[in-house]
Amino acid sequence: MFEAAELDHKVTKADYKREEAELRRALLQAQRDLAEQQRFPVLVLIAGVEGAGKSETVHLLNEWMDPRFIEVTGFALPTEEEAAHPPMWRFWKALPRKGRIGVFFGAWQTLPILERVLGKLGAGGFARRTEEILRLERMLAAEGVLLVKYWFHLSKAQQKQRIKGLEKDRETSWKVTRYDRVLFERYDEFIEVCEPFLRETSTGEAPWTVVPAADERYRALFVGRHLLGAMRARLDAPASVPAAVSVAASPPPDRVNVIRALDLDQELSREDYEEQLAEAQGRLARATRHRHFGRISVVAVFEGNDAAGKGGAIRRLGAALDPRAYRIVPVAAPTEEERAQPYLWRFWRHMPRPGRFVVFDRSWYGRVLVERVEGFAPEHDWRRAYGEINDFEEQLAARGAVVAKFWLAISKDEQHRRFKEREATPFKQHKITAEDWRNREKWDAYEEAVCEMVQRTSTRIAPWTLVEADNKLHARVKVIRTLAERVEAALKSA
Repeated sequence: MFEAAELDHKVTKADYKREEAELRRALLQAQRDLAEQQRFPVLVLIAGVEGAGKSETVHLLNEWMDPRFIEVTGFALPTEEEAAHPPMWRFWKALPRKGRIGVFFGAWQTLPILERVLGKLGAGGFARRTEEILRLERMLAAEGVLLVKYWFHLSKAQQKQRIKGLEKDRETSWKVTRYDRVLFERYDEFIEVCEPFLRETSTGEAPWTVVPAADERYRALFVGRHLLGAMRARLDAPASVPAAVSVAASPPPDRVNVIRALDLDQELSREDYEEQLAEAQGRLARATRHRHFGRISVVAVFEGNDAAGKGGAIRRLGAALDPRAYRIVPVAAPTEEERAQPYLWRFWRHMPRPGRFVVFDRSWYGRVLVERVEGFAPEHDWRRAYGEINDFEEQLAARGAVVAKFWLAISKDEQHRRFKEREATPFKQHKITAEDWRNREKWDAYEEAVCEMVQRTSTRIAPWTLVEADNKLHARVKVIRTLAERVEAALKSA
């Protein structure tokens, strides 16, 4: 796939000067239109062989475009903090918002390719990382991100000539490092890995564009023209709804309903509760103070019916933890900043490093619950979210996270009783709104959504725990006891 890029492409200085001014004007106009429309972000990936002018092209894009609306992020080897998180964490944090251009200089493909060439990653591991990249790019594209991927290419002879040319000139010799020479010696191995990787990851929604990089003027105009064309094609096209993805339909109503199968009114006396709660909190406290707890992290997710007692369970959970080691993330309607990003972005940035505990009061499951039932997300968006969520949680678990998910379920009658109690109690009145009463009218729709959510996202690595919550005392004990068991099990294999 590199044959055409290795041909002798040339642009004269006069031709370059003549086209550059108009290209810069058109790129700036496209950038202004992008910022004004606020419809989608642009993410440019810069990758390729060493010495192919990647840095020079990044500098040129910064020079040609308005620096207020373009941000370049360079990714080297992961820092200590980055290495403590799933590999995709650092890329999610740097994603551009709608209306902006982000340039990733080296991205999610760089480290897997390098590790594969150096023998640190086997064929199976490389295939898994490739599949992760494909899933990530599919999701970003489905969320509206315009992905523009450039692979800068030189033949082996062209790369050798470029290195020698830089070394001969005292003003540019510093650009050639010992690392560049080592990589040049392994040129054939890199091409052997990169060529099939590019073919596999060049998809309809995120194709690779191979940039002939031997002539710097041709290279600059090539990238500028292509980026302008990609942006204008999206900007000038009418906003349209993507075609629905093919996902199996919701289970019919006569299937087994996991919520209705629960015995919601579990008996537990106050005396037994105090004893069992203390025992469960003690187990969890000891587990999180274990010498190996620094090798794992905990992500606890709380979902449930309105007034099901999530807040009370979370407070009892917090009482068992060192306040320096845990954080509660309350999730409400997305802010303007969060709406300008793919929906998982606001959750990725809160993921804990090893030795830390994060509690989500509501979570990413809003996409398949509230957004589904209330019509905030089109069907094709919430249907694809099941697979995206499973992939997200798998990445967390692969990096040592215990993903514990709780659905607190109460009966409709019990919810009504608690609503009335809140209205009658001055210090609880802030907990009840007209929205809560309105949601009761969609009880059956929410119940169906919960059942499908559990069916599609309760996995071996991140199972759902359904909590019978008509009795708040029972619910609190079950939550903390389950968490203690999950953490203890993780410590045994840490």
